[in-house]
Amino acid sequence: MSNDASPGLRLIELLELLATQGRPQSLAELQALGPWPKPTLHRMLVQLESGGLLQREPDGRRYALAGRSLRLAESLLAASAQQGVRHAVLKALVADIGESCNLTALSGAEVIYLDRVETAFPLRLELKPGTRVPLHCSASGKLFLAFAPARQRRQLLDGLQLTQHTASTLPDRRTLDAELERIRREGYAVDDQEFVEGLNCVAVPVREAGADESAPVRCAVALQAPAARLPLVQALTLLPRLREAAAALGRSL
Repeated sequence: MSNDASPGLRLIELLELLATQGRPQSLAELQALGPWPKPTLHRMLVQLESGGLLQREPDGRRYALAGRSLRLAESLLAASAQQGVRHAVLKALVADIGESCNLTALSGAEVIYLDRVETAFPLRLELKPGTRVPLHCSASGKLFLAFAPARQRRQLLDGLQLTQHTASTLPDRRTLDAELERIRREGYAVDDQEFVEGLNCVAVPVREAGADESAPVRCAVALQAPAARLPLVQALTLLPRLREAAAALGRSL
């Protein structure tokens, strides 16, 4: 980071700095982190806010990434996944286990599919990259909730509507909290026909190579299959292969 960079590059550097902090930042906090004098930093924040890349928190003092920045990040991740090694990892995983698999990330209060490879079986639910699914009733979503920092998890849960998508959707916050505790303890999440009737899903976290279990969960890799073809108890036997794929994906981050 340098004051010698072009104005456009300085704006990108400021976005990167804010994104790495993991929470909204005030002008004073950003000034302490970056090399820019206060008037320059204020002008940059105004430019990014007017361009829809930043937004102010309700207190009016702190800045957070806005929808335009998040959509840009999602598009970049999706393009990278489709073209690179991550897509190859998913293809190999599907070839091994025979069921559809996807790579997901947390996007606001939803899960977004960054990449997906479909099974060759005719009975399947086709979901394209860019698809969004709820947090509280998807395997990946519950995984992100479970491993989010405590403050972020509370904020996400407080803002969620626990819509009942099927008879199996977890019915209330107390039940969901207990499931999130199990996920943290056992290291994987399931969707036992909670989002779509007749569809099972198992998800494991993707962390950067060499990171321990306390490190942030960057993405998740998951399998999806009809319950009639792959009962959940059988899907769980594939956890070792999912974890191998997660480790390979982690090395690509």
